[in-house]
Amino acid sequence: MDLKTAAALRRLRLVSAPEAVSFLLLLVCSVLKRTTDFNAVPVMGMVHGVLFILYVLFWADAWNRTRWAFGRAALYAVLSVLPFGGFVAERKLARESEAAVAAAQAAETEAEATAA
Repeated sequence: MDLKTAAALRRLRLVSAPEAVSFLLLLVCSVLKRTTDFNAVPVMGMVHGVLFILYVLFWADAWNRTRWAFGRAALYAVLSVLPFGGFVAERKLARESEAAVAAAQAAETEAEATAA
């Protein structure tokens, strides 16, 4: 994997946890709206909406760059709509991103060694 692919995975990873937190907060705000006079749903809805759109855009970019199998791409898509799925996605993407960076650095080192 090249560094652009690793960067795409990193972007998706960095937005997955905040997207999950915003989803959970939106659920809490929805319950509070119906049980109390507190109504933060419009604000949290907008925050979650922006983060969700970023997640989908970064997911599409990562899928395009990594050439994931359909099953893996679908897993990350499904995780984005589950309440704690973003945290699971973040952990999986952290491992995948670290492996991609290590592979890119090894390939770069090997290319420098053969050129010298």
